[in-house]
Amino acid sequence: MDRRQFLIGNLAVGASALAGGVTRAEPVLTDDGLYKEPWFLESFLDLAEDLDGARKQNKRFAIMWELKGCPYCKETHFVNFAQPRVTDYIRANFEVLQLNIIGSRKVTDFDGQELGEKELALKYGVRFTPTFQFFRESADGLKALPPAEREVARAPGYMRPDDFRAMFRFVREKAYEGKSFRDFLKSLPS
Repeated sequence: MDRRQFLIGNLAVGASALAGGVTRAEPVLTDDGLYKEPWFLESFLDLAEDLDGARKQNKRFAIMWELKGCPYCKETHFVNFAQPRVTDYIRANFEVLQLNIIGSRKVTDFDGQELGEKELALKYGVRFTPTFQFFRESADGLKALPPAEREVARAPGYMRPDDFRAMFRFVREKAYEGKSFRDFLKSLPS
């Protein structure tokens, strides 16, 4: 960033503050090359604990799978998450855990198996980034289910902001119990 960009950025922040606006905290580029939102779940990477923690806060649990250099992951951060109506809804209703599809951090799955992120992605058949996995409301009984049946919904690939927010509504409102995501989208007012 040159001095001019720095100055323009600071002037924009100052003008927004004077106008009473709230500025968005920008995602941070981490050492593993992923952008991280400041509100993402900080976790010991135990999925059952994370899901139960979300439930205790009356929230749902989701995993966002990403990959270094993924242009659609970056688009999700800088377009979708930049929209307050999207981010405010997600933050109020979900705990989002970020995982790296080729990462090596150890994650404890719902069945107690400890795997690297890459192996966990393979176990769940996650092949694209970004992918969002949405799980049942409680970890009770998940251990006995095959991985595909632990999810209530999945969003593989980039989604435009309105459809993206709708996917989170689809899960929060438990619409998956009675209709497909496509039918849910059709039912929303234009």
